[in-house]
Amino acid sequence: MFEITPEIAMAVLQGATLENFTDSGAAAIAVGLAALATGYAQRGIGSAAVGAMAEDDSTFGKGLILTVIPETLVILALVVVFLV
Repeated sequence: MFEITPEIAMAVLQGATLENFTDSGAAAIAVGLAALATGYAQRGIGSAAVGAMAEDDSTFGKGLILTVIPETLVILALVVVFLV
C-alpha cells in the first residue's frame, strides 16, 4: 500500500528522531495521517450507505450522517494544529 522511499529508510537506519522534524513538518504529518484514516473509514461507510440507499430511499439521512462523522477527525486535527 505504501512504499518506503530510500530517504525515509536511511533516516530510520541512521536513528532519526522526532526532534529532527520542525513544528510545521510534524503538523503536516499529523493532518496527513488524519486525512488518510478518514479516507480509509469513509471507503467502507460510503459504500455501505450507497448500498442501503439503493434498497431503501429512507436511509439517506442516516447514510449521510454516518459518512460525515469521520470528517470530524480531520477537522479536529486542523484545530489542534492551529491551537498548538
